[in-house]
Amino acid sequence: MAQNANTLNAAIALSRFGMGARPGEIDRVAADPRGWLAAQVRPSGAPAPAGAFPSSTDQLQAFLAYRQAGQDRRTTRRPAGTAPEAATDTPAPSVMATEGARPTDPAAQAAFDARRESRQALNRAAAEAFLARARLGATTADGFAERWAIFWANHFTVSATKFQAAIFLDAHEREAIRPHVFGRFETLALAAEQHPAMLLYLDQAQSVGPNSVAGQRRDAGLNENLAREIMELHTVGSDAGYTQGDVTEFARALTGWSIPAGRDAGAAGRGGGRGRRAMTQAIAGEPGPNGFVYRPVVHEPGERTVLGQRYPDTGRAQGEAILTDLANRPETARGLSRKIAAHFVSDTPSPALVAALERAWTTSGGDLSVVAGALIAAPEAWEPAPTKIKTPYEFIVSAHRAFGTEPRQVQPLRQALIAMGQPPQSAPSPEGWPDTAADWAGPDALVKRLDWSRSAADRAQAADPNATAAAALGPRLGERTRLAVARAESRPEALTLFLMSPEFQRR
Repeated sequence: MAQNANTLNAAIALSRFGMGARPGEIDRVAADPRGWLAAQVRPSGAPAPAGAFPSSTDQLQAFLAYRQAGQDRRTTRRPAGTAPEAATDTPAPSVMATEGARPTDPAAQAAFDARRESRQALNRAAAEAFLARARLGATTADGFAERWAIFWANHFTVSATKFQAAIFLDAHEREAIRPHVFGRFETLALAAEQHPAMLLYLDQAQSVGPNSVAGQRRDAGLNENLAREIMELHTVGSDAGYTQGDVTEFARALTGWSIPAGRDAGAAGRGGGRGRRAMTQAIAGEPGPNGFVYRPVVHEPGERTVLGQRYPDTGRAQGEAILTDLANRPETARGLSRKIAAHFVSDTPSPALVAALERAWTTSGGDLSVVAGALIAAPEAWEPAPTKIKTPYEFIVSAHRAFGTEPRQVQPLRQALIAMGQPPQSAPSPEGWPDTAADWAGPDALVKRLDWSRSAADRAQAADPNATAAAALGPRLGERTRLAVARAESRPEALTLFLMSPEFQRR
């Protein structure tokens, strides 16, 4: 009897906490399901996808070269005596839409080609990184750590809907999210918010204090996007009682948080002259390990007051102090405890589960390893009936795990996710991907899943669909589904029925 309970708990651990079971995995985890989960909660964070992918520093150099190529192109095609075009840091998603028709002038064509090749190289690197992430999900033995990392990456969403942010998505998750997902929340939040991906996605790099040195010299203004999303989505939540004035004050404190500019990179490369003097005046200290820089010349001077707390003008540290306090407020503990419970257990989690997670959060000072431990220990998390609908990404990854395979090419994966309504790393807003059954279980969405399931079943090498279903679901495999798979007229039909079964669609 105890063995049966352990086997069921192993199936729950692998599907609800993890990314799905691979062949033979339920039997291996059944020895100690809770111990299997707890062993993945490591100070080093969640494992990163395999591969030598560009760091933020590398991508910043490539991005600055891309922007420089655009400026060179505008210069070469501009008639003599005319004013320069306004530069933009927000190119359109389509290369041809951005670049327009091929120029006929040799110099202009060279600039056109350089810009196009630079953009294509950035897009290829991003696509390969996403494929590596899907492969990790399909093969990892640390399914809980992977799901935990994906949860926090979605919480601190950076979307590929903006090209200049899209090229940093892998680096953002690899550098700012995964290393910190089992550490203190304030550390994770600071790393996520100061990363170039977030600073570009939410336009923080463009924010200039109106009364700063730079603000008084040119027509530039305050951008409140990052401050607003930190407060509304990343920390205390919209019901915490803050005002628009609090958002504006926080935005003023964040001015100066930025990324390197072309003049900074040029100074580093040239080793002196006017460029180095410009860099010295523009940024304070060396760029951070992920490319973050602080520019005192755009920082809005003065003391700030946010949620009744006063913060002296300490430059870069002013925004950091406010973010740290927001990360440690009780509203943040309460809201994110509910969000964790809703992601892992139920769209409508029990108050007891939320309270247990909140208590772990509060008593540990936001130590996410302790919160993860409380989730593992909660009896509500081990209820046999699955209620969560898999997102398209989770569905595809878990199907690969069930078949013992992994995605080999990025284009079929990308097309499948687009068809199912979850284009790769392209959440429609800073709120991230939705996380309820209502968002993913509509009639059209299920038809798209059925289409993909048929195609995947046709390609699958699984010799015995009955064994595949049993290995992937264990005791969660219901009698009705078991009989449907067993009585199917063909192997592809049997595998399709398995993939579309309520037991496999839910976790």
